[in-house]
Amino acid sequence: MADTAPLGAVLAVPFALAVLATAAAGFDAVLSARAERGSGGRALREAAAPMRESVRLLGQQRRRTNAADPLLGRLGIALVPVAAVLAAAVLPWGWGAATDPAVGVVWFNAMEALAWAAVWLAGWGPNSALSLIGGYRFLAQGLAYELPHMFALTTAALGAESLGVGDVVRAQQGLWFVVWMPVAFVVYLLSAMAMAFWGPFGQPLGRDLAGGAVLEYSGADRLLLMGGRWLLFAVTAAFSVPLFLGGGNGPLLPPWLWTLLKTAAVLGLLVAGRRLVPAVRMERYMEVAWMVLVPLTLLQALAVAVVVRNR
Repeated sequence: MADTAPLGAVLAVPFALAVLATAAAGFDAVLSARAERGSGGRALREAAAPMRESVRLLGQQRRRTNAADPLLGRLGIALVPVAAVLAAAVLPWGWGAATDPAVGVVWFNAMEALAWAAVWLAGWGPNSALSLIGGYRFLAQGLAYELPHMFALTTAALGAESLGVGDVVRAQQGLWFVVWMPVAFVVYLLSAMAMAFWGPFGQPLGRDLAGGAVLEYSGADRLLLMGGRWLLFAVTAAFSVPLFLGGGNGPLLPPWLWTLLKTAAVLGLLVAGRRLVPAVRMERYMEVAWMVLVPLTLLQALAVAVVVRNR
């Protein structure tokens, strides 16, 4: 097990992830503005759009639908950022993690499953048809991405012969797992976007549903849900660093800085690359996930098992 981090460092991790999530949202706004208007100068000003929207939502009055269940809805809203923070507890940042249990990889996956329940509850709470459909869409999306995602996680753990995140990082001191587990890495990145229902996997918030799971939320409720979504996106991107990119391993710079730079690079790749991944309907994505991604990740795991067996 890796050394646990001091309290100050533990408290700094959610703050660092929130900053990265905000920067990623700003970068996405810049790229979207550039694509829509073709004006680089004006697009740069869009980087502050997430902050302006946050301030606007904080001042907006909450609204409620008839026969809503506020407790259920707000429980779902709160669980999205909570799941992200709890998942981040096992992230090693060079100085150690908040905790490094022997089953840290399983813990991370369990917190992702908590996000399933959170989005579904958020969609159910307002007692609105379109909001509920958005919540159920996320469950369907989860059924599609979760199996390939679990096999990608298992492949990294298999390469390290351990479910501890610290052990996975130490196993990459000679060679990063991304080099000999490229399929698992790509599948993990796709599932990271699907988990945060973002980009081409934004069907739970689809325009055809007028916003889906977040349709009936406004003010602080909407800000917490959407902010939690971006935080979950940042956490899943950050977890690819200890799994496949060697954690804090790197020359010259301190481990924590390498971890931060790698996380920022993965986030930038996902934000910039989402426009290259086509949006697909749920049933099509499930076909691709079960008929293509699952066999590929199983073959990748088999290849890793053979290598580990013959060491």
